Amino acid sequence: MSSPLRIGLIGMDTSHVPAFTRLFNDPEATGDLAGFRVVAGFPDGSDTPMSRDRIAGFTDEARELGVEIVDSVEALIERSDRLMILSVDGRIHLRQARALFAAGKPVFVDKPVAGSLAECIALYDMARAAGVPCFSASSTRFGPKIFDQAWRAGVGHVHGVTSWGPLAYQAGLPELFFYGIHGIEALFTAMGPGCESVTRVKTPLHDVVTGVWSGGRVGIYRGMLQGHKSYGLTIHGSDKILDLTEEPSYEALCHQIGRFFRTGFPPVNSDETIEIYAFMEAADECLRRGGAAVTIAEVMDRANGTAGC
Repeated sequence: MSSPLRIGLIGMDTSHVPAFTRLFNDPEATGDLAGFRVVAGFPDGSDTPMSRDRIAGFTDEARELGVEIVDSVEALIERSDRLMILSVDGRIHLRQARALFAAGKPVFVDKPVAGSLAECIALYDMARAAGVPCFSASSTRFGPKIFDQAWRAGVGHVHGVTSWGPLAYQAGLPELFFYGIHGIEALFTAMGPGCESVTRVKTPLHDVVTGVWSGGRVGIYRGMLQGHKSYGLTIHGSDKILDLTEEPSYEALCHQIGRFFRTGFPPVNSDETIEIYAFMEAADECLRRGGAAVTIAEVMDRANGTAGC
């Protein structure tokens, strides 16, 4: 029996560390989860409390699961065939990616991709220049009700989608990057790319972002700050309106990561991922302008001007 592919983790400050490790290291794992082992972790982090105050606990938990804790990126790369950036603070992902891409090994980047749209673009540009397969996605994209696309057969042409989910903000990041990504990625999974402009209304109860897609289609994200919180979509089709409730699935995400690590083919196109982050950054810009619509092209042009950071 061939040896398992070794996975190395950078960033030990999130519950994804033990959750992903248990899934890949399960001796009963099957399908795309089989044939891997998380073997090493480097506890890199940042000074934000969500990172600083949790590194020790999740590092100890990973150690108890059999993960060797190393003291440098070089040691991590040496021990690993595949790599994951799991740091909870997206602002340090670009720095981490720069070091890992030099090794030429496939990399999964946990959400958020980076700390700004410009940094997201720069990260994917670096991966492309280095010839390194790379992808990032929220686990909501791969929930079985959404991802298998069977629902499309009944609704006809998708005229619009409303996505909803819990929302929380992380200081220092664009407001929707940290938790809004879950519901917004589900929105794009159903709508596809092609958003042209964004508006946003924010209250203490809800944070609502409306995107107008090409052809006049409308996609809406409702982030729930208070009250009952769950994940779901309402899909408005030419033939039917369909409601889907869905919970993020770490197992479904890790199946996709495993397939990517084995084949080198990302399950999400980088252009669509970048558009998702442009949607979220445009939403912030809309608030700064007092509610005026902001085009995706505008925020992309501005980000491309600074993407060489």
